[in-house]
Order: sequence, then C-alpha cells, then structure tokens
Amino acid sequence: MAAVDAVIAVEDLRKVFSVPVRDAGLKAAARSLVRRRTREVAAVDGISFTIDPGEVVGFLGPNGAGKTTTLKMLSGLLHPTSGQVHVLGHRPQRRERALLRQLTLVMGNRNQLQWDLPALDSFELNRAIYRIPPREFTQMRDELIDLLDLGPLVHKPVRNLSLGERMKVEIAAALLHRPVVLFLDEPTIGLDVTMQRRVRSFVAEYNRRHGASVLLTSHYMADVRALCRRVIVIHHGRVLFDGDLAALGARFSTDKTIVVRLPDLDAAMIARLGAYATVLGTEADSVTLRVPRADAPGVTARLLSELAVADLTVEDPPIDDVIEDVFAVEPP
Repeated sequence: MAAVDAVIAVEDLRKVFSVPVRDAGLKAAARSLVRRRTREVAAVDGISFTIDPGEVVGFLGPNGAGKTTTLKMLSGLLHPTSGQVHVLGHRPQRRERALLRQLTLVMGNRNQLQWDLPALDSFELNRAIYRIPPREFTQMRDELIDLLDLGPLVHKPVRNLSLGERMKVEIAAALLHRPVVLFLDEPTIGLDVTMQRRVRSFVAEYNRRHGASVLLTSHYMADVRALCRRVIVIHHGRVLFDGDLAALGARFSTDKTIVVRLPDLDAAMIARLGAYATVLGTEADSVTLRVPRADAPGVTARLLSELAVADLTVEDPPIDDVIEDVFAVEPP
C-alpha cells in the first residue's frame, strides 16, 4: 500500500539485471555463442522510503549505487523486479497519461531537444505532446525563460549553445507542462560554478512557486546543501541513511574539526599542536585539527588553558568528507 498523503512511496523495491559472463579469449568468445552464461546483479536491492508534497530530497551515492536505476523505475522507464512503487497514487510502470503529465525526469547527460532547431521549436513540440492549452503554455514558457534568464538563447539552434546554456533550455523544456514531481539526475554535471548556482536558484524558486516535490541526485555537495534538508544515501542498491542532512554527520562522523587561531604561528607551534590532535592543514595564522568526537571537549579545554589562543571554533567535518565516509561503509 502507498503511504497516505505521500507523493512518492517506495516499499522493498528491487531491480535485478541479468548480465552476460564469459572468460577472456577467443575460445571463450566462441563458446559463448552457443552456451551463454549469465549472472544476476541487483542494481536496487530492497529500498523503501516516502517523499511528502513539496519536499526536496537529496538522493546520494557513488557511481553504481543504484540512483539512476531507481529514478528510472520511479518515472516508469524501467519495470521493478519486485516491490511496490507509487507516484501520486499511480504505478509508474503502467505509464498512465494522468501520471506522465505530472512528472518529469531531467538527466544531465541526456538531450531531449532537437539539435538543429531553436529551443522554441522544441518547446512547441512539447506543447503538442502534452496537449498544453496555448494560453497556459505561453504563460509557463515566458515564466521559465525569465526564471532561467534564457533571453535570446531560445532563438539559437541548440547545437550552437554551450553546455551550460543547453542544460538551462533542457530544464525549461522538461517543465513546460508544469510537473509537480521532479526527478533531477545530475542536473548541474559539467557546468561551471556560476551556472550551477543559477540552476540551483531556479530549482529552489520552482519548488517555492509550484510546491513541487523534487528528488535530486548530484555529486556536487553544494547542490545538496543549497536545496535539501533531507537526504537518502544509497550504496550497493541499499539505503544506508535517510534523514536530515545535518544529522548525517552526527551519525557517520566520529570526528570533530577544531580551528585554532594563534598569534606568531610558526613551524614549532604547528609541531606542538600535533601532540593535541591530528593537524589537517594551516592557513595564515590558523591551524585546522581533527580530533575524535568524544575527545573534543578535553582537547578544546587544554588548548585554551595551555596556549595563547586568539580564537577557536569546533565544527562538524565538511559534509563532503562525511559522504565519503558513508560510501566507505559496507551494507550488512
């Protein structure tokens, strides 16, 4: 059963692929023509979660974790091997028109626009496909052009656009039918920092204006920090963590970071600080230390009492480092 009021409800979802297996060499290749061997690989291995209306959730994991396979099942492009998935009360694999008109899947490494035509022509094609009323289409098209600062870009052939410009018009094309569920698979991949920031701002504004639910995969932690309060971490097809982004560090990180600012910092002082904790790096008159979480209060007290400390801060480690630690955890 789908969770009551959840926009997306996933229960024990699995996707198993049958992968050909053969040894190296000409003889093995010849044998495989008449006697093919395969093995089963579980790309998604029994995951469960729900997403509420208006939530923006980060869907994190290393390459091969099962993120894109999950998004394809949620959008109806792949059939699950087993388990249940409901999106807006529908089963995506049935590809019902009522559902398809309300969701979109944006993949940062895939193109949907006609290469030799201006984006406006592709927009018109999408209008016909989704049967969007002309007045509603014009209003939404102009709103997207304004929000994404497309301006003259929509009049150029798509092949003449840069990667960042093309990604922006791709996003606009995917949202013309005003979907309320967005599956964004690496939407900022390959973009420069400025363009990444623009795309993030747009996703946040679209979510605010239309109350859309967003499931976002990204290897750029700046995307996740800017947009997501909640994250789901998946590894080897299984969910390792589902909760607040802030709680991720508390659960998986066993260390604290201490930044100490000292007057007259020199090599001798840096060496001395190594007796208190692991020195991660130095910058100007400050040193960054790493210390086990349980030892942080005692180390902080010693630093303040034994050294002429000008300033001191105690922080959780950067979320990027925490995610790397999470990926290193083998699921049970």
